[in-house]
Amino acid sequence: MPAATTSPSLPRTSPTTGTVDRPTEVPAAGSRRHGVGFWLVAAAFAVALAFSTVPTPLYPLYQEAVGFSTLTVTVVFAVYAVGVATSLVLAGHLSDAWGRRALLVPALALELVAAGLFLLPPSLPLLLLARALTGLGVGMLTAAATAHLAELAAAHRPGGSARRFELVSTAANLGGLGVGTLVSGVLAELAPAPLRTPYAVFLVLLVLATAGVLVAPETVAVARPRPAYRPQRVRADHGGRRVFAVAAGGAFAAFAVFGLSTSLAPGLVTGALHHRAPALAGLVVAVVFVAAATAQVLAVRVGPQRRTVLGATAEGVGLVLLVVAVQAGSVPVLVAAGAVAGAGAGAVFSAAVATVAAAAGAGRRGEALASLFLAAYLGLVVPAMGMGLATLVLPLPTVVTGFAVVVAALLAVVVLGGRRLSVSVPGGRMGA
Repeated sequence: MPAATTSPSLPRTSPTTGTVDRPTEVPAAGSRRHGVGFWLVAAAFAVALAFSTVPTPLYPLYQEAVGFSTLTVTVVFAVYAVGVATSLVLAGHLSDAWGRRALLVPALALELVAAGLFLLPPSLPLLLLARALTGLGVGMLTAAATAHLAELAAAHRPGGSARRFELVSTAANLGGLGVGTLVSGVLAELAPAPLRTPYAVFLVLLVLATAGVLVAPETVAVARPRPAYRPQRVRADHGGRRVFAVAAGGAFAAFAVFGLSTSLAPGLVTGALHHRAPALAGLVVAVVFVAAATAQVLAVRVGPQRRTVLGATAEGVGLVLLVVAVQAGSVPVLVAAGAVAGAGAGAVFSAAVATVAAAAGAGRRGEALASLFLAAYLGLVVPAMGMGLATLVLPLPTVVTGFAVVVAALLAVVVLGGRRLSVSVPGGRMGA
């Protein structure tokens, strides 16, 4: 899911894993090879993130084929998020010492194995295993890919603007998440074997992505012998517990929208809105991520506190539109709700990343952001799981209304808490 990026000369943060890659030595002179490598890694990043959302518009088809409930869909989704969080703690920081490609290639290999599992006859155990492997791969890949892109850009154009790196990494990350659902939905609707064709296409793309990464130059001088392994430390006292609590609340609320869109939105389209088109389900989810990426780019020069207020307001309006869409059974209103809520969530999360990164200080920024992203991934899982459980006893429109009320209340607490804090934070931005 989503990573924060900064200038290549500063520590790089992964929006999806929340780790920070410390700057490393890169060649002083620009080279065409580094320029080509930049685009190869960007393409691999986009393909890997797109693959992670391929199952999203297919969940209603899995429910018919395998015969599981809405709650089971949220469990399958939660397994993915747990995989990302586990990888964040255990491996997200290793590319600093082991090299970028040393993490990227195994991460893509995990995604390839997952794609192969998805091609087998569908069953719940296979879905759970494939989603867990996908999550582990995404957690390993995003931090290393973001840092690799920054360093390749700096090597290709020494002293140049970081703007290209920032835009491309955003497009690859959040844009990839959106494109994956859209491509999957269209293939499921138009091509034969809807539960296999999308994975076959992405299996080929992942093979090509792996080949591209192997060709790209390494940008880290690997120490010999390698430093002793230790997991990423996770702490919540970075820059003050109150500062962290407010930022973590914002991250939780932002990822709650992403979790709803990637786990239950297809069910909303087929159940509450009575449209059984996978392409439409993919479009609804894609709109959320594209809006989040757009907001991230547009809000990069807005201060974190103001960005939080603007983002929380937009997310709140989007939640109201979501309730209206479900109650009225309106697809256009649902698409509008996804766009507005997604944009707001993107702004809120980027403000949270910027706040924690500045409050923690450079020496502890990686640990601080790892902690923040764990809070964010709780937001990805807990509300979606709660909604899945609630649908066992309550109608879906009532469950969606309850979700909107709870998340809106949390956003209000975040805004009020942020106004009482005085933290000087430079402009930052979320990435996938």
